[in-house]
This record gives sequence, C-alpha cells and structure tokens, in this order.
Amino acid sequence: MSQTDPMHAISAIDGRYQGKTKALAAICSEFGLMKFRTKVECRWVAFLGDLTEVAELPVLSADDKQFLDSVINNFDEAAASSIKAFEATTNHDVKAVEYYLKQRFSERETLAPLSEWIHFACTSEDINNTAYGLMVKAATNEVLLPQMDALIAEINALAVANAGRPMLSRTHGQTASPTTLGKELKNVAVRLQRQRGQLADVRILGKFNGAVGNFNAHLSAYPKVDWINVSGEFIDSLGLTNNPWTTQIEPHDYLAELFHCVMRFNQILLDFDRDIWAYISNDYFKQRKVEGETGSSTMPHKINPIDFENSEGNVGMANAMLAHMADKLPVSRWQRDLSDSTVLRNIGSAFAHCAIAYQATVKGLSRLDVNGDVIAADLAQSWEVLAEPVQTVMRKYGIDEPYEKLKAATRGRRLSEALFAELLEELQLPEAAVAELRDLTPERYIGLAKALTEKSFAG
Repeated sequence: MSQTDPMHAISAIDGRYQGKTKALAAICSEFGLMKFRTKVECRWVAFLGDLTEVAELPVLSADDKQFLDSVINNFDEAAASSIKAFEATTNHDVKAVEYYLKQRFSERETLAPLSEWIHFACTSEDINNTAYGLMVKAATNEVLLPQMDALIAEINALAVANAGRPMLSRTHGQTASPTTLGKELKNVAVRLQRQRGQLADVRILGKFNGAVGNFNAHLSAYPKVDWINVSGEFIDSLGLTNNPWTTQIEPHDYLAELFHCVMRFNQILLDFDRDIWAYISNDYFKQRKVEGETGSSTMPHKINPIDFENSEGNVGMANAMLAHMADKLPVSRWQRDLSDSTVLRNIGSAFAHCAIAYQATVKGLSRLDVNGDVIAADLAQSWEVLAEPVQTVMRKYGIDEPYEKLKAATRGRRLSEALFAELLEELQLPEAAVAELRDLTPERYIGLAKALTEKSFAG
C-alpha cells in the first residue's frame, strides 16, 4: 500500500469518500486551480494580441492560438508538476504559472518572443479571482446542480407515486389534520427547487483591473486604450460577469451569496433527512435489506437509516465551512490582505461535503419502501382529527360556540369511529350538517393534498 492510497488521506473527502467526490477533484483541487490559472493567462495574451491599440503585440496566428488551446485543454499532471517545481523556487504560486507558460512559449519560434506579454499589467489577484470564478462556475454547473437535480427528482418521483396516500399529520408532535405522504414530500421538493434555481442565477463576478483596481499599470503603458471597457470584454469572454469597482481583490460578495444559497438548500435537506429518519423510526417506511450488510455489530436484526444520518452529518460539515467562508471572504483590510487566500482553498472541501450528502440521501431514498399498512392504521386510530371539520361545518350553520363544544368533547381524547358517530349525535346538529359529516373519515379528510402534489412546479 503506497502513501498515496486513500487509506492515508487525512480528510475523509479524499479518503473514505473519494469515489463520491471524484468529479470535484479535477475542478477544485490544486491541480484544478493551476489549470484555471493557466487558462486565464493564455486567454489574456491572445486577447491582448487582438487589440489593435496594442501594436507591439501582434495578432496571434491561428496555429499559435491552437497551441494555447492545447496548453489549456491538455493540462496534465506533468504540467502541474512543472508549475510546482517553479514554485519551489519562487515561493509564489501565480508567478510559477507565468514561468511555466514562458517555458511553453519557448517551444514555438513565433511565441517565444512574446513571452513577456504573459501576465502583462496583471496583479496575481487578476489571475486568482478569475481562476476561482471559473472553478466555482464549473463545480456548480457540472457537479452541484446536477446532483441537486437528481435529489429533487428522486423526492418528487416518490411524492407523485404517493400523491393520494392519506397520512396522519403531526404538528408539535401531536395528531393533526391528515395530509398525504406525497404532499409532504412535494413540499420538500419545491423548497429545494427554489433554492436550486436561485443558485443557478447567482452571477459569478470577476475583475481584471490591476494592483488596486485602477488600471494604473495599464494606463502607464497604453494611455489611449479604454481599459475599463477592454477589461469588461475580457471578463465576459471568460464567461464571468465583470465587476469594475474593486480594490486589489474582487470583494467576494458573490461568493457569500452563492454559499448562503447552498446553505439554505442544505438546511432544507437536513430538515428532510431528520423527518425521514423519524418516519423510518415510526415504521412508516421499511428499509430494504442488502445481503451481506451489517446493521449493528451486536444486534443482528437492525437496518439502520445510515444514509440519512450520513447526509445529515455532511450537511453540517458543509454548512459550517460555507458559513465561515461567507462571513470571512467579503472582509479584507484596506486594499487587500491575504487572509482570504487560505480560506478560498477550502471551497472544494465544502462542496465535497455537499456532494457526499446529496448522494447519501438519494441512496437512502432508493432503499425505502412505503409501509402503507402502518400509515393507514395510524390514521384509522385518530378520529379526533375530524373535530376540525365538524366545528367548521357547525360555524357554517350558525351553531353557537362550535369550537368550544368540540374542544370540550375531544381535547386530549382519542376517538374511534363509534365514538365519532356518538359525538355527532350528542351535538344535536341540523340534519343537513349531519349529512355532510356522516361519511367523513380520517382517510378521506385530506383536502386538496393530492391535487397539490400532482401540480407541477417551475424550476
């Protein structure tokens, strides 16, 4: 077993859960950050070459641009190792990327004379903020949103399949007006979908305006260039949204917005995980056994709701990290301090805990079977929930103090079908009212729950 084996990883993300976080590894790792930095530096040289006002830098040929594309698209471990070798000397990660690219430019006669245009007028943060922006955009679009979609689809499918299955509600943990299993699941799917939509709408910002955000170096070299507009066009070309008002760093406010949105999604999921855990405990759901699995080291009969507990724990880890980053990143002393740098490197860790949680809940849902008999029996023993429609119909017919009469007759009391029939007689209701209530049962008293469950919701 080598030291690179997942068994030796300090973090469970790269160890025990490596298989669940693999999609994020290529994006949010040190390797991914170096690749995105390389992309920004290459794109900047090509972009400058297309500016007619920068006469000293010729327009790159199609072959040279294709070479730069290959440097970006074929970025591999050898490239990353080369950058790390330069960093061992420079002790500066962005400068190491610059030196690596100068080495690559030297491979072509047409590009070698242009190597000093790499990183032209840039501060490291011009490269870093755009690289992180590209990283966050890729991680969100390629990993988080698809996994959120899969989770929402799983919950919604279970909701639709049980749209009309009556179920006892519990408010404050006590018996309450019936609902359907599907409606309660639908509530969660819609809540999650709303946060997912807001996450997709977060604009990822970038800046490319020099050491303190004023284009000082740019203007000293080319005073006639409209650098504000040029910078915006370059940011747009990367697929980011330009922020022209910054200090040395893009202020990270959009990251706080994005993290808070993910946190809200996660809190809804946490609420769901705990509810499903409780429903499993109440035997509303059965868990399918998997041959060979052990539920307890000492109690052979057990099938524990471990997937929902796993999700709950990882949501907690994710939100703790996201909350700190959302609080810390928008704060930077004067025109810039470096305290954000080490924090930004943990974006991938927070996203990884999210991914583990989402996959765990989906796995848990896939192993559930609805225990319809238990759900129906629980509801059938709770005729007291019909006190609500009785007092409501009494109001319709102008009967005095209907709420008070029903409260006196039912509060803290468990009714049966026979006792409910007796109650209707005791209340001496008008025949029309009795006719409306006589055939009512807890199972039928579900309002529009089925229709609400089957109603589509916008993404």
